[in-house]
Amino acid sequence: MSASQSNALQAWLQRAIDAYRAIDNDDRTLSDAAAAMATRASAEVFARVLRQHPDGWSAGPRQVGDVGLHVEFRDVSDHLRPPLRIRRAQDVAMDVFGGQRHSRPGFGVPVATLSSRQDASSLDRLAPQTGAFRNLTAWIEPDAREDATPRLVLADPLKLDAVSIGAHRFPLACDTSAAYAWCMEISKLERLGLWGLVGGKKIGLRSGLYLLEDYDPGKRPLVMIHGLGSNPLIWSHLSNAIWGDEQLRARFQIWQVVHQTDAPLLAARLRIQDYLDEAWHVLDPTGNARARASAVFVGHSMGGVVARLLCSDSGDAPWNAAFLVPPESLDARAEDLDVIKRIFFFHPYPGVSRAIFLAAPHRGSPEAATMLGRVTGDFVGRRAIEVQAMRRIANANPSALRPVMRDVLRQGWINSITTLQSEQPVRRATEALLPPAGFPYHTIAGAQPGRRTDGVVPLDSALLPGAASSLVVESGHRVHENPQAIAEVLRILRE
Repeated sequence: MSASQSNALQAWLQRAIDAYRAIDNDDRTLSDAAAAMATRASAEVFARVLRQHPDGWSAGPRQVGDVGLHVEFRDVSDHLRPPLRIRRAQDVAMDVFGGQRHSRPGFGVPVATLSSRQDASSLDRLAPQTGAFRNLTAWIEPDAREDATPRLVLADPLKLDAVSIGAHRFPLACDTSAAYAWCMEISKLERLGLWGLVGGKKIGLRSGLYLLEDYDPGKRPLVMIHGLGSNPLIWSHLSNAIWGDEQLRARFQIWQVVHQTDAPLLAARLRIQDYLDEAWHVLDPTGNARARASAVFVGHSMGGVVARLLCSDSGDAPWNAAFLVPPESLDARAEDLDVIKRIFFFHPYPGVSRAIFLAAPHRGSPEAATMLGRVTGDFVGRRAIEVQAMRRIANANPSALRPVMRDVLRQGWINSITTLQSEQPVRRATEALLPPAGFPYHTIAGAQPGRRTDGVVPLDSALLPGAASSLVVESGHRVHENPQAIAEVLRILRE
């Protein structure tokens, strides 16, 4: 840092300190003006400090050129573990949100922070692979002693929503968009999700359920499930909108599922059930938290079908669509039999109170049966452990299979794409499986101009009888990014 830069930093630091001390004033007008100057001066200090040290932030003393500061984290998430990477919120582009930034003015400087993922505990492993991200607010605060090192405070504005200085209280400035946008910039999930469809292993290593914020036993989990060849980044617009709504932010916590979408539909349902079980075992081992009884599922495309099946009772229909005999009559290894029984027989996942399905092919998709679908399907899913278990059972018990399923299961030609084909027998058997009476579910579908399809899923497949509400918006298959669809999800969540 040059002498002129150091002098400028020192001058702005002194201005921030003087303004902060001037806030303690009986005249509210003068106090507000001093708070505004303290915020501006803190912003100038922070901008200059970050140019020198964007990474490696920890609590304690920090030297920037000739200027000394004491960094203090105040009411910050335990998951946000130093050393941190920090950027001013205003420097993070909002392209991933279509330019939509949610922020509020106030005291201090909104900043985005990232920390590397820690795997020290089971709870740590519920953090996203890119690490924890949080939106904080920064300001310069003088020590009570005149000659002491000033503090650079970094606080969570959603936990410490205001600061008291003298007789006055000032709400903290807050930006709820920046940290997630920055996290998305560095995420590899978009590329890995597509490769995972055709057997890429890296998305499988990341598969699981992830909490995008601190677990709160009193807030309702909003579990987001992506579709075929996709990834959780598709939920960026919706997540941003929820965090930007004070009422919804207070009621819901966002959880996102990462899953490798090569497996057959019912196997995908089982995998996500297991991810949920594993998360609850860590978060609420006694099963007593309020959050446990009030989750909401929201799923797009194949993720919407999986969400519906997670809310339904299978009965015998899926099994009878593939087999002619009961499970106990099969010649099979115990572990293989256990896998296929868990795949074909299931009950509504406990603690789910509502579900929202977006562009979900509940009655299949004609696109899955096209030549592109068939060619792509040849590369998808044969190595899935569930498919291998079914294949071993099919080859050991050919006469126990319905003729239409015999070759399919024996050769292992069953995967996420084939099980979305309209005429696939097991899929047809699951078509009638709906959540129990009294359970509210909602459908949101897209339709291209002049057509009754979003280009992938027909309206007749996306809309369900008995839905508490249904909405059709003018859209392609990326309904989850449509502003009308997002507004509808927010409306439903406010109910």
